[in-house]
Amino acid sequence: MNEHEGRRGQQQNTQFPLKVSYSRTNKIVLGAVFTALAAIFQSAGVFAGIGYALSILTTLPIVLSCLISLRIGIMSYFNTILLLMIFLPSELFVFPFTTGLLGISLGTAFKFWKNWLSITVFGGSSLTAGIMALLYVFRFPVLGPTVSHTFNSKVVLLIFLFSLVYSWIWMVLGKKAARLLMKSTIVKK
Repeated sequence: MNEHEGRRGQQQNTQFPLKVSYSRTNKIVLGAVFTALAAIFQSAGVFAGIGYALSILTTLPIVLSCLISLRIGIMSYFNTILLLMIFLPSELFVFPFTTGLLGISLGTAFKFWKNWLSITVFGGSSLTAGIMALLYVFRFPVLGPTVSHTFNSKVVLLIFLFSLVYSWIWMVLGKKAARLLMKSTIVKK
């Protein structure tokens, strides 16, 4: 009997996402905390050096809030945009189309797919679309002044390859962070 329970426990550990039910209050509080963290991380890009490293972390709070609840994730995304509008309007173009969009995409993909390849491609495609919108629609120099605002298929291919790698990294980190969050929640109960 212990052998059967051990196998069942192993099977539950390999599935993702872990299912933990949160009360409405816990969801709202966690969503607010993740919103604040996303806004702080995105704002850290103002400080050179370590600030850029911290601004990369903006994706994680949005992914985690989506894993708690898609509604909370979407609310965190839009609330982060509102906080950035108040505190740092210069980041309003970057967050909704890059780190925030990737967080929403990965969080949503985690909810619907179990396959890492599907999750990575969906996140990478979304990030590519966001970067291309900034470059070619809004003509915002998100990749610096060296990248032209005229459409170039080589640049798009490089953006897509970068987005796939970046999405894969955040898919792996998001899984690990979600497991830590879920384990800490289960232990407290």
